[in-house]
Amino acid sequence: MCPNRRPGNLPCRARDVGIAGRSAVCVCDATYCDTVTRNAPAPGTYVTYTSSRAGKRFEKSGGVIETNSHNKKDAKQQMNGKDDVSDNIQPKIFNDASYRLFSNVQYQTIEGFGGSVTDAAGVNWRKLSFNTQTHFVNSYFSKEGLEYNLIRVPIGGADFSTHPYTYNEYPWNDAALSNFSLTVEDYFYKLPLIKRAMAVATSEIKITASTWSPPVWMKTNNAITGFAQLRPQYYQSYADYHIRFMEEYEKSDVHIWALTTTNEPVNGIIPFVDFNSLGWFPWDLGHWVADNLGPTLRNSRFNKTLIFAVDDQRYLIDVYLQGMIRAAPKSLDYIDGIAIHYYGNFIPASILSSIQERYPGKLLLSTEACEGPMPWDVMRVKIGSWERAARYTRHILDDLNNFVIGWIDWNLCLDDKGGPNWAHNYVDAPILVYGDKDEFIKQPMYYAMGHFSKFMPRGSKRIEVLRRSLGHVPNLAVLTPEGNIVVLLHNSNTREMNVRLSTSLTDHIDLTLDPESITTVEINPQSN
Repeated sequence: MCPNRRPGNLPCRARDVGIAGRSAVCVCDATYCDTVTRNAPAPGTYVTYTSSRAGKRFEKSGGVIETNSHNKKDAKQQMNGKDDVSDNIQPKIFNDASYRLFSNVQYQTIEGFGGSVTDAAGVNWRKLSFNTQTHFVNSYFSKEGLEYNLIRVPIGGADFSTHPYTYNEYPWNDAALSNFSLTVEDYFYKLPLIKRAMAVATSEIKITASTWSPPVWMKTNNAITGFAQLRPQYYQSYADYHIRFMEEYEKSDVHIWALTTTNEPVNGIIPFVDFNSLGWFPWDLGHWVADNLGPTLRNSRFNKTLIFAVDDQRYLIDVYLQGMIRAAPKSLDYIDGIAIHYYGNFIPASILSSIQERYPGKLLLSTEACEGPMPWDVMRVKIGSWERAARYTRHILDDLNNFVIGWIDWNLCLDDKGGPNWAHNYVDAPILVYGDKDEFIKQPMYYAMGHFSKFMPRGSKRIEVLRRSLGHVPNLAVLTPEGNIVVLLHNSNTREMNVRLSTSLTDHIDLTLDPESITTVEINPQSN
């Protein structure tokens, strides 16, 4: 089948990975790739999409919103969009869960979802034939795919490169950056993949860019890794480094929506990280943002580009923000938001709500996540793992229910070893590429991401969900720009769960969730 054709839903071409306890993967090649299309519900109806450990992948169902006519007179008692349910909560058994959705009680606006265009992603994508490349791009970005609208891209190299490198490596001590230029990795891997994604995307792709390490001559240890900070005489040069990158990408009509203040600044402070890094102590980072990056960016033609601070784990956010602001109060004026990574999630997500409360108006964006990165992960790549998809789902729910506006996965694709990675820091990815077979496989993590990205478009607003039962299913509800309510339900139990979603005192839908499943429901509450 020609990859440029726009078919209806094509089912998963499932492959049993042959390992007990694993879920199926879906195989794509030059002639076939599964698709998913959104069916807009008619007024008074709903559509569901389910993926499960048992093998369902965006399986569709639906129905009509039910109305309890005898309750209509009670609707008049509703005040400020909330009804008095204190006497109405039923003692449900744990297999039943009931929720009331309040579309007029709204929280943060969703910016979107996406993944990272690393060198490794580009290397693997380039192994595929043109038709298979097209299926790959469509799977993530097109109307028949997940409709990603966020991308993160490294500024220069990262560990997911074939070798360590930066821009402007020579001449040394070139504070004016007279030799700044992009590399073959940009021209052959990253930019072509980004441009192909932009060509099929259903909305603007907003790109966040992060530096792992500047040229080593800017650093105190003259090395790409290890304990090192930025030499003070190069603070301005490092700010200019980001501007030069944006200028070069702009020449290819790729515009940078946001910068982060350096990837994982703690990595250049702790002694055992062996990949590209630059260490920042909070007080130094505050001074650099206040005196260099912030003014340089705001006085440039890129003055609409956002600055996301920290770009590290949850447990470090408070330490960095307080240290930055204490040392350089003006740094807070230049910070548009805070970037958060996935790997410190043993700290409860409620810390993000606390951050939002203390720094109102600052955006929270999850900028990196992957499975298999920890020393205790025996298997870096775990083909067909439903557990990893479930962890993604749980953490995305936690983040978005605590004011995060968007969620960016790490590598869009890797090989079956979890690379290439010059530092041997292999991890898992939602899509794995088999270049010798001209095919790629979609893992359960891919579908977990899609249950959010496909059905929660930019501009959706998180809404209030009130639990009305003893039984519970982790959930998230948003109001889309079209006025529909989208609810994601994650049944992590090994049994079915019965769920009632009430959109008003009189209207509801009843669902039965498969064991170990993810279900997205789109409800059109308008009357016929």
